[in-house]
Amino acid sequence: MRLKVHNPPYTVEIGRGLLPTLPPEPRDAVLLYDLAARPFAEAIAHQANITAKIGIRGGERAKTLETYAGLLSDLAKSGLGRDGVLYVVGGGTLTDLGGFLAATYLRGIVYQSFPTTTLAIVDASVGGKTGLNLPEGKNLVGAFHAPERVTADLDWLVTLPERTFKEGLVEAYKHGFIAGDPDLLVPFDLHPEHPRLEAYLSKAVAVKIAVVSADFREKGERRKLNLGHTLAHALEAVTDHALTHGEAVAYGLLFACLLGRKLGGEDLVDRALDLLDWLDAPPLPPLSWSTLLPYLARDKKKAEGEIHWVIPLELGKLTITPLEGKLLEETYQSLEEVLR
Repeated sequence: MRLKVHNPPYTVEIGRGLLPTLPPEPRDAVLLYDLAARPFAEAIAHQANITAKIGIRGGERAKTLETYAGLLSDLAKSGLGRDGVLYVVGGGTLTDLGGFLAATYLRGIVYQSFPTTTLAIVDASVGGKTGLNLPEGKNLVGAFHAPERVTADLDWLVTLPERTFKEGLVEAYKHGFIAGDPDLLVPFDLHPEHPRLEAYLSKAVAVKIAVVSADFREKGERRKLNLGHTLAHALEAVTDHALTHGEAVAYGLLFACLLGRKLGGEDLVDRALDLLDWLDAPPLPPLSWSTLLPYLARDKKKAEGEIHWVIPLELGKLTITPLEGKLLEETYQSLEEVLR
C-alpha cells in the first residue's frame, strides 16, 4: 500500500516483495545499516547499485554522540557530497540515528528509510523526528528532517524475534487510542506472515501521517503521539533499556489510562492490561516515584517548565495538560497495585 505524507511531501510504501521494484540509485550514495539486517541491506545495495556501505550494531546504545561522530567521519571519508543520498536500513534506533546523521552532515542531505522492524515502520520511519540519546535521557538531541521516501518490505519481518515483532505493534495500538479506531486494538492474532498485517500496519501509519501532516514540528496536534511516552522514556532510561521501547510504552499507556480514569474519563485500563498480557512484558522493576522524577524532569516535551501529560478520556478523545505531583505519584502507586 502506498501512503502519501503532505507536510513535507514524501511517500511511504508498505507491502511484500518491494525490493525487486527498487530502481538503481543514480546519485552518489552511502548505505548505513544495522548488522542484524545485513542480508537485507546487501540485497538493497545490490538492487540500487550502491557500493559504499557502513554497518553498525543497532539498539539504543547506538544512539550516542560517540557513534554519531564516528559516522560523520565515515561519510566525510566516503566523499559523499551535498547532492548525495544516505540509505538507512534497520530498526527504530538506526532510523533515528541515520535520520539525524542526514539532517546534520553538510547541513543536511537527502535520505531514504528502509525500516526492518514493526516499531520502525509504525513509528520511527514516519514523521521526520530524528535523534540521539544522552546519559541524562532519551532523544535529547535531534532534528526534524523528513526522509525522501520510506520503503517497508514486510518480507524481512519473518526474521524478527517474537518480542521485537510484538513491541512495534504497541505503537499501532496507541494509534488506535488516538484515532478511536477499534480495528487497531486487535493485533493479538498477528504474526509476520499474517495476511492482515499489511492492512493493519498501513492503517496505523495512516493515523500518524494525518497527525504529523497537520503539525510537523509538534506545536500542538502532534503531541497526541506522545501518549504513554513520558513515563516510558523514564522507564527505559532508569532500567538501562532492559525494557524495550514498546514494552515501556505499554506500561506508559496503562499509566495514562489510570490517569484518565482518575480524571473522570472512560475506564480504559483493561484495554492497556490486555496489551501488556499479550506482550508478556518483563515485570516492572520495583521503582519508587522519586527514582523516576529526575528522568521525568528532563523530559524533552516540557513546556513552560511543566510536563504536559497526554491522557485518554475515551477512545479518540485525548486531553493534554500538566498535572499535580501528588496525583501523579498516587496514580503510579495505583499502577503498581494493578500490576500486582
